[in-house]
Amino acid sequence: MASHCATWVAFGTLFRRGLTTTTTTRSSPRRLTNLRLPPHHHFTSNRTLRQDGQNSYNDRQQQAKPVKRKAARTQAGSNSLRRVAVEAQRSRKLIEGRGKRRHVNPEIETKDVTAYCAAETYRIHVARQLLQQEGYQPDPFSTDLFPQVLHVQTPNYLVKDARTGDERPQGVGDVFVFPSGSVVTWNVPENVAHSIVERILPHAAENGHLDKLEAEDLEYLEDPTRDTSKIVGDTIILGTRPPAFVDKQQQQQPDLDTPPPTTRQELEVDTILAKIAFSSALARSTKLAVLENSLNQYFATTRSIPTTLSHGKPLSFTRAFILRKTGELLSIRAQLNLYSELTDSLPDLFWDSPHELGLEGYYEQVGAALDVGVRIKILNEKMDYAVEIAAVLRERLSEKHSTGLEWMIIVLIMIEVGFGVVHLWQEGSERRDPDSTRALLREYLERELGKG
Repeated sequence: MASHCATWVAFGTLFRRGLTTTTTTRSSPRRLTNLRLPPHHHFTSNRTLRQDGQNSYNDRQQQAKPVKRKAARTQAGSNSLRRVAVEAQRSRKLIEGRGKRRHVNPEIETKDVTAYCAAETYRIHVARQLLQQEGYQPDPFSTDLFPQVLHVQTPNYLVKDARTGDERPQGVGDVFVFPSGSVVTWNVPENVAHSIVERILPHAAENGHLDKLEAEDLEYLEDPTRDTSKIVGDTIILGTRPPAFVDKQQQQQPDLDTPPPTTRQELEVDTILAKIAFSSALARSTKLAVLENSLNQYFATTRSIPTTLSHGKPLSFTRAFILRKTGELLSIRAQLNLYSELTDSLPDLFWDSPHELGLEGYYEQVGAALDVGVRIKILNEKMDYAVEIAAVLRERLSEKHSTGLEWMIIVLIMIEVGFGVVHLWQEGSERRDPDSTRALLREYLERELGKG
């Protein structure tokens, strides 16, 4: 009887161990060691174990179900690289800082916009013909702003990446030519821009090509999360977010990566108009920089005049020098106040543009960022000082001329006095000479009167 009890105890122990091992294997993938059952543990049937195992398996399937994540990754993978780039751009903060310390995140890649001033004025119709001969299509978006501005686009050139050294497409560039003698390029390689400015357009210059090329550089980037543009520091941010109706169309057609052709063309035209507004302000600033340099050169050649006058020394300038300096000053002042749109509050090309686009605001933003109004005021004040110097030179020229006339009159008077002295001396000599005609005539008259 004792042996039978021992047998049943051993059998129960083995049976419990088997049940524990089966439950542990089905419920958890990890291996558990030294498992001990708590006291009063009740045995379960095989049917209950199968139900528990099936329930735990279903729970694990529901917890680790990757169906939704797979669908999300598959949908993201079907999107274009443009959307991925937009999302990456949104994930990074575009503008950092507040107030006057605002700046664009330096980690975000930007493109170049450069303004050149190479001539006093351009014959815009001739410039259009020259660019057409080189293969550039004028006004590709039909903005109808010619002849106030001439717009052409450059091809998608391959450029070498400064970081990796590999060639990559730079994208289509925009070139804007203004009659004031300025050219503004957006995303155009430097060699192509110099070829247009220094090789093609000099033949369209009104009064010849400038001796020194003036250039100003800024940066810009496109922000697909904004529908308006602005300038932050030295960086122009172009808002390229489509309007609300375009977003609705994209929601209705999620498989399309781009808006309909007509809508996309309207968006591109709006972007071009924004670029023209910024370019007009940049051209104004570059033209102003040329006048500033010309006035500085004028002061460099007349710097010694105040010092010479303060020492009480006469000015030793020729008439040709004074006339040349007067002409230079008049030319600079005419370019500033008469022959260009530098002093105008708003150029003529903005009067016909839609008010909803806010192009006037873009023009004023660039003017405020580059201190164009303050620079024009300072340039006029410097010009007033230059006018005083020119007045001194003119007075010197007038004084020199009047002095020359006085000396000429003095010389003529001296010559006349000399002739009078010579005449009196000759009369005295004849009067003292007995053989002179006057003496003989006197003797003849005395003799005849004595006979009578």
